[in-house]
Order: sequence, then structure tokens, then C-alpha cells
Amino acid sequence: MTTLILNGCQVLTVNAARDEFGAGHVVVDGNRITAVGPGAAPEEVTGAPGARVVNARGCLATPGLVNTHHHLYQWATRGMATDDTLFGWLTALYPVWARLDAEIVLAAATAGLAWLARSGCTTTMDHHYVFPRGGGDVLGATIAAAREVGLRFHPTRGSMDLGASSGGLPPDEIVEDTDEILAATEAAIGAFHDPEPGSMLRLAVAPCSPFSVTRQLLVAAADLARQRGVRLHTHLAETADEEEFCAERFGCTPAEYLDSVGWLAGDVWLAHAVYLDDVAIAKLAASGTGVAHCPSSNARLGAGIARARALRDAGVPVGLGVDGAASNEASSLLEEVRHAVLFARAVGGPAALSPREALEMATLGGARVLGRDDEIGSLEPGKLADIALWRIDGPGHAGIADPVAGLALGPPPPLELLLVNGRVVVERGAVRTVDEEAAARAAARAAQKLLERG
Repeated sequence: MTTLILNGCQVLTVNAARDEFGAGHVVVDGNRITAVGPGAAPEEVTGAPGARVVNARGCLATPGLVNTHHHLYQWATRGMATDDTLFGWLTALYPVWARLDAEIVLAAATAGLAWLARSGCTTTMDHHYVFPRGGGDVLGATIAAAREVGLRFHPTRGSMDLGASSGGLPPDEIVEDTDEILAATEAAIGAFHDPEPGSMLRLAVAPCSPFSVTRQLLVAAADLARQRGVRLHTHLAETADEEEFCAERFGCTPAEYLDSVGWLAGDVWLAHAVYLDDVAIAKLAASGTGVAHCPSSNARLGAGIARARALRDAGVPVGLGVDGAASNEASSLLEEVRHAVLFARAVGGPAALSPREALEMATLGGARVLGRDDEIGSLEPGKLADIALWRIDGPGHAGIADPVAGLALGPPPPLELLLVNGRVVVERGAVRTVDEEAAARAAARAAQKLLERG
């Protein structure tokens, strides 16, 4: 077992007491945190044979960030449909995504995951719902990429079975048969899901949205997920277009529709949740349903601003998500922290959301949304060693009165170290697990290949 000690850093624990240390230490043995506290680590720890002591003065240690909503394949279609609303953006991109294959997805996912790591992300989900016929194992490609980059991964087997000819938004060529979806989803759970403590890979079930899946699929997918003990995820209440679709097709709001099919529950988390009234927020809170707040993507598509303050006050589990790179080209989870604060304050005033609350959403809040808050999301003994060490003594942060506020509101600082499960993934600002330049070249080739297929 390898011992690693971060000595002399400021520490933001996000533990139950919300302890912070101006100069403290974090001790890691193998893949677990064994000590966190003020001052230097004890000499018997730093002097132990084989111990690696990191001089972390000038740094801030936080829990690794947790990304609760993403579409990794979209790294191959960044910069397209930049002035469209969600429905127009989807209509433009569905035909492009219909040409995806496993090779393209592997390259896109590897680049996207490496970039997430550079923004301090240690755990991410992925919502993959496009499965072109003849495209190979695109879900397996995302899992292979996560293993290579080294992030803790919660992929979801997404799906769409409501094509345009049946009143849905996606073209018929890109949807699947309901029974085919259920069989493939069950097979994916059997092949990939690891429910053991400390797992690096947990699968979830994720029909795409009310406007791209049938009621039959929502009900059957929930039954399957609960039989197999995995979580459920979908998009909900993202735009006014979706509100109108649900009113016309179902005679209710998106949240009411989801409630009618048994999808408001503690094993469910919803992406976006922009268009929720007080009644819907109360239902989410009472049921324990989580929300992935994606401020940058919602702004990019002109969708609106989720009611983060109201959700948190009601007791809804709220995490942050970057969403896909085709609707958030920055794809930085740390930037979502900043935008969560700024957008909440833009509509709710300066007390609407604090920097520490936003960082909590990006760490412990995200862990709670994914059902992992007993293992990740805070720096405390017994938790998994998913840690971000940010250098805050450079020009962008040196001398700042509150380094925690500086992390949330200032320029993104370089990562001195990123540990995932005790393993070094980023060191001195560079990803160590993959060749970043090679990953960038492969992603560029994949994007070009995808566009040329049109």
C-alpha cells in the first residue's frame, strides 16, 4: 500500500461540519483517505518507508469534482448549430450523430474525458443514447476510454424509441425498437455494471427524454433498472418547447408526466430541470429525485436558468453537469461552478448562491445525485481518494482574500495534482494517463471522418 501525503495546503473538506483548514494535510493510503486535519501531517506518517510527501504549500485541496450529466460522443460535433434552440439544435445534429461508430466515439470520449480531468473532475457520468446500426459497440467505446483516462465512470445506456413518424422529435433512422432497447440495456448491465464498494464503473438506465421515448419504454426501463438495482436518468423540463410538447401530447407538464410513470424517486436523477414550478420542486424533494444542473449548456441553447436556490432549499439533491460538448464547448466542470453562482445571482440577487454552495454542488452534491456520497464528494477518513489539488499562488489567485471564493469565481487555476482512486491522473497541469496531443489528433480525425460521411 502506497502512502501519499499532501502537506501545507489549504483544505476544503466538504465534510458534515464543513471544516476548512488554512494550512493542513491530507493522507492517502492506497485508494483511501486515512487522515485530514490542520497543520502538518505527523512525522511518523511522513517518515514512513515509501511514503511520498507532496509539498502542497500554495495549493488548495478539494474533493474531486463530480460531473452528473454529459454526452461524450458530442466532442466530435463541437461548434455546430451555435444559434439554435434545443429542438432546432437536435434537428440539425441528429442526422450527423446517426453516422457515429465505435471508433469515432472512442476518440471523442478519450479527448472529452482527458479534458474533464484537467478541470478537476474525478467522477463523471455519460448519457449515450445514439446507437446507429452497424456502428459497433459505442457504449463499450466510452467505457474503454474511461478506463484509459482513469476517471470514475457512471455511463448510462440511453435510448430513443419515439421517432418522427410516431410524433417524436428524432428521425426514424436514429431510434431503436423498444424490445431491442430493453434487451441491449440488460446485456450492458450484465457486462459492465460493478456494484461493489469502491467501484470505478457503475451503469444506469437512461431513456432520453419525453419527446424521444414512449411511455411503454419509460415504464419498462424503470422496472428493469429496479430489478437490477441500478439508477435511472433522463432529460426533463429543459426548454419551453418541451413544455409545449408535453402539454399537447400528454395534457400535463413534463414533471407530471414523469410522475405518472413512476419516475420521481430516490433512484432517479434528472438533467436540466429548468421549467419546474413550486409544486414540481416539492414533488422532487419529497421523492428524493436528484437534479443535474447544467448552467452553461442551458445558457448556450437559450433555455433558461434552473432554480438552483429553490431546489436546494426544498431539499432536492442537486449536482452540476457540463452536458455534451456540442452544447457546451468549454466542457469544464469548474466553469459550471462559476456559472452556477453567477446565473443564480443574476435572477435571485447576491445571496442566491454562495461560492461554497456551488462547490458543494460540484462535489458532495454530485456524489449524492449519483448515489455515491458515502464514498466520494468530501475529504474525510474512509472515503475514496478522489482529490483535486489546485495551485492558487499564481498570478490569477495570489494574495486573494478567500482562496475558496477565488477557485469558484476566479480564473481556473492549474491543477497541481488530481488523484482518482489514489492514482495520479493529472500532475502539474498535464494528464499523465494518456498522451493528450495524440488524443487531440485522434479526436480531430474522428470529427472530420464523421462530417465527411455526410
